[in-house]
Amino acid sequence: MEENIENINVQKDSAGKANNIKMIAGAILIAGVIIAGAILLKGKTPVNPTNPEDKVAIIQIDPVTASDHTQGDPNAKVTMIEYADFQCPFCGKFFVETTQPIIEKYVKTGKVQFVYRDFAFLGPESLKSAEATWCAGDQNKYWEFHDYLFTHQNGENKGSFSDTNLKTFAKGLGLDQTTFDQCLDSGKYTQAVTDSTTRAGKAGIQGTPKSLILKKGKVVDTVDGALDLLTVSAKLDAALK
Repeated sequence: MEENIENINVQKDSAGKANNIKMIAGAILIAGVIIAGAILLKGKTPVNPTNPEDKVAIIQIDPVTASDHTQGDPNAKVTMIEYADFQCPFCGKFFVETTQPIIEKYVKTGKVQFVYRDFAFLGPESLKSAEATWCAGDQNKYWEFHDYLFTHQNGENKGSFSDTNLKTFAKGLGLDQTTFDQCLDSGKYTQAVTDSTTRAGKAGIQGTPKSLILKKGKVVDTVDGALDLLTVSAKLDAALK
């Protein structure tokens, strides 16, 4: 499963119900004619089955650069880019049950490069927690903070990732408190996180977690939602062939 953005606003109009009822019979008749015509034409119209490769080929994402947060060999045969929100419960589940084992099995062995990109869409604490990881990165503790957040979720925008708590997390991870606090308070990385989220949206990312599997810089498969380790491993194995 994945957490999705809901942007559909359903509007209902109570007026004209009687007229609508009268129109139903006519609509059914017209629909019947259309369906009948489609059946007659079925044998004459060539059918082009959807090619799964075509679906991933149209995904356009920014190439991995030095500004990305990465783990593993940059020259690995396969790259896995994950888009997630630190408050997303499905992302937390995916991190514990799938991402961590993937890193051990594929990333640390040099087979796959792992890239994490922010898609902070669930609210102010999503933005701030993402900024905090960047601030921790200034002290070479990005991944420690990243992992800590995913294993300490406690509801969305309920104060779990408040500025005060984020600063407490930093202290517990051994970061220089003054440097971290100044970074977070100044909004040093607000734009970076916002830009990452915007670019993800433009690339078609609509929910989290969402991962893309790349080979030679091209998307060859996707991981939609918090899929299990066996499924994701199979996708990576296929890409590595």
